[in-house]
Amino acid sequence: MYSAIARNKRNTWLIMAGFIIVLGLIGLAAGWLAGNNWWISAFVLLGATGYATVQYFVADREALALSGAQEVTREEAPRYYRIVENLCLTTGTPMPRLYVVEDAAPNAFATGRTPERAAITVTTGLFEIMTDRELEGVLGHELGHIRNYDIRVTLVVFGLVVAVGLVADILLRMAFVGGGRRGGNSQSQLFFLIFGLVAAIVAPLLAAVVQAAISRQREYLADATSALTTRDPDGLASALAKLGEYGRPLSKANTSMAHLWISDPLRPGAMERLFATHPPIPDRIARLQEMGGRF
Repeated sequence: MYSAIARNKRNTWLIMAGFIIVLGLIGLAAGWLAGNNWWISAFVLLGATGYATVQYFVADREALALSGAQEVTREEAPRYYRIVENLCLTTGTPMPRLYVVEDAAPNAFATGRTPERAAITVTTGLFEIMTDRELEGVLGHELGHIRNYDIRVTLVVFGLVVAVGLVADILLRMAFVGGGRRGGNSQSQLFFLIFGLVAAIVAPLLAAVVQAAISRQREYLADATSALTTRDPDGLASALAKLGEYGRPLSKANTSMAHLWISDPLRPGAMERLFATHPPIPDRIARLQEMGGRF
C-alpha cells in the first residue's frame, strides 16, 4: 500500500505539472495572437498561478461553504464523534473537525491542507441509512484520504479547476470583443476568435481529465486504507453497496468539488460518465471483497 501511495503522489504531481505547462502554452499563444502583447501571457500565467496559490490556503473553507456544511461538537453528534475519535486513536491521526450537511443524499468528504488542519463532512442522509459498522468503513475511508495526504492534492486540484474556469472565461471574452487583432489583419483576428473559443472549451475539459485521473486511483487507495484500519473491508463494501442503491445527486452539488466526495454527487450522464471522478462502485466492492478473503 505504501508503494501505491508513493506512486500515486508522483503521478499526481506529474499530471499537475503537465496541466500547468499546457496553461502556460495557452497563455503564450494568446499573447502572440494578440500582436506580441506578452502582458497577456504574463497575466494568464501569473494570474492563474496566483489564484491557484490563494485557493490552496482558502479552498478548504470554500469547499465547506459550497457544500453548506455546519461544524458539530461531540454533544451534537455523539455517534459521529465517537467513531472518528476511535479511528484516530487507532491510527495516531489528529482529530479532524467534524461537519454535517443537511441533505438526504448519502455522501461524505474530507478536506484540509494537512492532517492537523483536516475536516470530515458527512450528510444527514448517510447517517440515516448506515449501520455503525458501515459508517466506520466510510469514515475510515475519509480518514484514509487525510492520512495519505490526498486532501492536500485534491485541494490543489480544486483550486486549479477553479482557476482554469477563470482563464477560460477571460479567453472567451477576449475572443468575442475582438481583442486579438494582430496588426489589423482580419484573418489573424478571426484566427484569434477561433483560438479563444477552442481554448474556452478545451481548458475545462483538460481540468476534468486531470480531476478524474487524480481522483479515481485515490478512491481505491482510500478504500484499501479504510479496510486495513478497521480490519473489516466487508463493512465498507456494504456501505458502498448502499451508496450505489440509495445514492442521489446532492441538492448543492458543485462540479469543481465533485472529486472530494466518496460517491459521485452529480447526476450521471454521458459526459459525466466519460469524465467520472470516481471508479465504478461495483469495482470498488469487488476489490474490497477480495481483500476480505485475505483477512
